[in-house]
Amino acid sequence: MTALLSTDRRRLLFVLTLAVAVGAFTATVPLLRDWFDLRVYYGAVDSWVHHGGSIYDYRVPGTAYGFTYPPFAALGMLPMALVGLPTAIALALLLNVLALTLVVGILLGPELRRYGWFGCALTACLLALLEPVRDTFSFGQVNLVLLALVLGDAWLLSSGRGRWAGVGIGLAAAVKLTPALFIALLLLGRRRRAAGVATAVAAAATALAVWVVPDASRFYWTDALWDTSRIGRLAYVSNQSLQGVLARLVAPQEPSRALWAALALLVLAVWARRTSRALAEEDWAGAFALTGLTACLVSPITWVHHLVWLLPSFAVLLRRRRPRTAAALYVVLCSSVVWLWFDDASGLDGFLGSNTYAWITLGLLLWLPVGQPRPERRALSRRTSATPAAPSAAAPAIPAASDQPDSSSSEGAAATGRALSAGRTAAGDRAGPP
Repeated sequence: MTALLSTDRRRLLFVLTLAVAVGAFTATVPLLRDWFDLRVYYGAVDSWVHHGGSIYDYRVPGTAYGFTYPPFAALGMLPMALVGLPTAIALALLLNVLALTLVVGILLGPELRRYGWFGCALTACLLALLEPVRDTFSFGQVNLVLLALVLGDAWLLSSGRGRWAGVGIGLAAAVKLTPALFIALLLLGRRRRAAGVATAVAAAATALAVWVVPDASRFYWTDALWDTSRIGRLAYVSNQSLQGVLARLVAPQEPSRALWAALALLVLAVWARRTSRALAEEDWAGAFALTGLTACLVSPITWVHHLVWLLPSFAVLLRRRRPRTAAALYVVLCSSVVWLWFDDASGLDGFLGSNTYAWITLGLLLWLPVGQPRPERRALSRRTSATPAAPSAAAPAIPAASDQPDSSSSEGAAATGRALSAGRTAAGDRAGPP
């Protein structure tokens, strides 16, 4: 007992020391964003509700930046009109903490529970250093909330609770268009009901906004949506999408939209091929990770804080026993390295360095280990064929034997754990979250 208490004290001291170091780093080294995006949201809603202005007329004083999301997003932010800015900041922090907790719980919940409070505290400190996460908090952004909504649907699908699956994706797509790609993922995975629910929810939310703010809706869908200058410069180093790469390559000229469209279609083709293979193996965790990566690449603008969509890929790497790869990518994404080319992204070093996060996203899309490895499939097949399954009334609903290893052996139990981690979603399967 004394040794146990001593170990707990050492762990507590380590976590406290790490937390202080993380706090000092975050307060001094990275660029703090001073809740800039939250100020945009708050100012637009305040102008709309209290001063009779349009949602899209408001600009942050001294800047050209205003509200850029669909009108339904403004409806969701209406409660901010009832409080002051400091309270809105506090509520945004709390909401992001809850969203991040849900995301981590879905992605790595079983693993973290094995390590107790120490694993959770260590994970929190490490995530606080990751640039997309700390920027989401510092900007007061909504990315983690959207990710939590999408992964909530992934959990519903993988745990056999698919009745309500699609609601989260639909709401996320109504707040921001990029998550709509996950509806295509549902169609690829033949989850037509969930895809229909997501489409219906997104359409209903959009229709509600048209009914409440018809003029703002008309302006957004006919004008603001197509005007990327409202969001920021395409060549700005924080834009780590394919179009951002092209814009920095040809700056100060505008990048070719035809070339960007061709590259986006190529990326979508790669996504469809790799995702279909993952889904053929019932690897929904991998499929959702690949879709998040693709959404970041094909979106016209993907700021650094949008890259929280890479978090599912890190979970896949850790579960597929690629800790060194995950650690290396994590260090790079903590480093803010792309900002070294903030003033000048010309030359070969600028082309490679200023697009570092885009290269990471593209590399993960191409090489993220998804689906069940071939040797493992053969081994599972041999083990299962050697041990006939016990008769069961539910047998016809169970997938192929290679997906149901013998749970009486230690090898079979380990394989089952890997299958659950991969988010098996076959009929009747009660797998764990992806």
